[in-house]
Amino acid sequence: MIEYSIDDKPRRYLTSLVDAERYPAHQVAGHYNERWEIELGYREIKQNLLKGEQLRSKQPDLVRQELWGTLLAYNLIRQEMRLMAGEMKVAPQRLSFLWLAQAVTNALRFCPLETPGTIPKRLAELRTQAQHFMLPARRQRSYPRVVKPRPVKYPKKKAGGLN
Repeated sequence: MIEYSIDDKPRRYLTSLVDAERYPAHQVAGHYNERWEIELGYREIKQNLLKGEQLRSKQPDLVRQELWGTLLAYNLIRQEMRLMAGEMKVAPQRLSFLWLAQAVTNALRFCPLETPGTIPKRLAELRTQAQHFMLPARRQRSYPRVVKPRPVKYPKKKAGGLN
């Protein structure tokens, strides 16, 4: 068990990484907090880029190609978010991934019909509109683990119906 304080709030993490020299408590706690951002990244890929759909390809090589294309698109959008956030001096998580993904898709939709040098210009134009993609600051959340009650299979009788 690692006990660590983040923003003056005590946190406890149960881990199998027991070597304190190799895995200092502050690093484990920091990685645990970053894990949440990684989970949000997976959600962005599944819900926003893939729109909840399964990969269409059936052959392993084509599945890999589809995955690489999805990861390339995700990283392009994240790179634009990082550049926009840097210009605005805010964290990249303050920009809406969904709104920016739609904007990048619309900006690049007709690029095959234009000269190759237009892609950086279109993305630079998009960066000037960064304030439109800003989200309110996110609260720091930490929910303790709890055992949720099982849903009841049958409806409960009301006490008044017994008499």
